[in-house]
Amino acid sequence: MNRYPMFNPQVLISFVAVCETLSFTRGADRVSLSQSTVSLQVKRLEDLLGCPLLERSSHQVQLTEEGERLLSYARRIIALNEEAHDALTGAWRDGVLRLGMPEDFAVPTIDLLAEFSREHPHLRLDVSSGLSADLRTAYEREELELVLVKQRRGQPPRAARREPLLWLDSLAHPAIERAPVSLAMFPLGGLYRDELCQAVDGLGMRWRIGYCSGSLAALAAASAAGLGMTLLPAGCRLPGHRVLGAAEGLAEITDFELALYHRDDAPVSTAILAERLAAFCRLET
Repeated sequence: MNRYPMFNPQVLISFVAVCETLSFTRGADRVSLSQSTVSLQVKRLEDLLGCPLLERSSHQVQLTEEGERLLSYARRIIALNEEAHDALTGAWRDGVLRLGMPEDFAVPTIDLLAEFSREHPHLRLDVSSGLSADLRTAYEREELELVLVKQRRGQPPRAARREPLLWLDSLAHPAIERAPVSLAMFPLGGLYRDELCQAVDGLGMRWRIGYCSGSLAALAAASAAGLGMTLLPAGCRLPGHRVLGAAEGLAEITDFELALYHRDDAPVSTAILAERLAAFCRLET
């Protein structure tokens, strides 16, 4: 006999909607329920767990620490519910393969992924792109089966290659020549941010964040336009960029890699896709 109270999947769907929109009104619209109904669902969820999940104010909704923890579980429960339904009704009898990858690999790999999907018509392929730190966290929480991430060299992956980085600035409007130096960088926790800040600190320069985005393409464009010096993969270099280096006192960064991960007990289909991605990205096993 189950000694734990059961979560209602519909209530979890409403909770996730509120968390992702940070609004009861927008969350209710997403799940096609009234705001009062969604508020009551979340209140019952809080009563069930005996702790507040959301901090409410007249302007916004914020997750508590317990709310953040439940959000991860809620997404997994919802995904498993969908996966079980699909598997048992026959639509996706080969299961679900959830793949995560950095933004700059999402478009180049589309043809490869589309071909793989056609070859496996009974396997549901779910692809998401985002910051490598978020993808790695999702993989560790078993929310992804296969992940391509950028990282400092550390835990050995299935396959990897060095990720060349460049110090980039605007050719026409260099930020490094202004005071304070304007920087274009990822949000907190994003790749290369610490290296960028530490390098400018090491030069004894004052700096400010001139442009912040989770998008590689946006950071590259902003830097080329003169909105901030940045540190990005070499493939992001644009014609409007000036490459900085030893002449400006900036050392080469060589300890980042593009890495591929999947679990030891992964199905054959996951291993097949992993092998194709490794070949496409020229990773070494």
